[in-house]
Amino acid sequence: MALRDPFALSSDLISELLSGMRLRGVQYRRIQTGPEFGMSFHARPGHACFHYLAVGNAVLRSADGTLRELSAGSAVLVPQGEEHALLSDNGVPVQPIDSFATAGLGDAVSGVDTCPTTSTIPSAILFYGCMEFDLGGMQALGPLMPPFMLADAHNDRYPGLAPIFNSMKNEICSGRIGFAGILARLAEVMAAMIVRGWVECGCDNASGLVAALRDPRLACAILALHRQPGRDWSVEELAAECNISRSVFAGRFQSTIGIPPLRYAAELRMRLAGQWLTRDRLAIDTVAHKLGYTSQAAFSRAFKRVTGHTPGSSRQAILATTF
Repeated sequence: MALRDPFALSSDLISELLSGMRLRGVQYRRIQTGPEFGMSFHARPGHACFHYLAVGNAVLRSADGTLRELSAGSAVLVPQGEEHALLSDNGVPVQPIDSFATAGLGDAVSGVDTCPTTSTIPSAILFYGCMEFDLGGMQALGPLMPPFMLADAHNDRYPGLAPIFNSMKNEICSGRIGFAGILARLAEVMAAMIVRGWVECGCDNASGLVAALRDPRLACAILALHRQPGRDWSVEELAAECNISRSVFAGRFQSTIGIPPLRYAAELRMRLAGQWLTRDRLAIDTVAHKLGYTSQAAFSRAFKRVTGHTPGSSRQAILATTF
């Protein structure tokens, strides 16, 4: 079997990643500030957030003290919900964002105005969103992403971002009917474009799964697993997808990703199962059938073996945790 064109394969994998990505429970704030401001954002494990600076300048300070300069048109995606702060200057004291008074602007959207009464024109206007960040079957990529992903709408790495940002700004400022739902969809597009730019540019040479996706032979097997998660794959069949021997494939997969191929396949199935049970509210027997199990009991045993919990208890625990 001839290997596919690497560019086409990369495109397939990026499409697989982005098609499974979902943002849930998105909450927005429109923030306008005076000449001096300092806002802190506490860590939110299991969530992501983003900032889009529409007007003015700001400094992003991470928990370790690293500073990043932002200007109008800049955006930041924080895929792992890391603690950080936004300031007009590094010496300005900060307040938790939740301590500021808010004004409702619509469903899931609120406004924060930190302008002093002496400032008639805000020095900075930015949009902040916080949400659950679900990468679907590619969830293992999440921990490999950098804590802060900066994007400039005018940079060649992110073509098309500027119209998305302008649309977000217009929706929030106009307050037209249904604008919260439109904002949620625009946020998904924005996050997808930033993640795509990161993947296309080599994922900052991250290791593990990312290294495997850069290997055309291993990527063939990973793409096959993601496209047919319910198939009872053997190592020989996965090696055949890559056109290499079983022993070479198994060794390369183990050394690159850190787990054997069939373990990866099992964990992938259970990640998908967890999403279908919670996000899509599918019945347990339906999920079992989609993943190729002959019975609900067999699926439940496999789910508990991999996750440590039964499907029912996992669904109840996750659904009980709301944003």
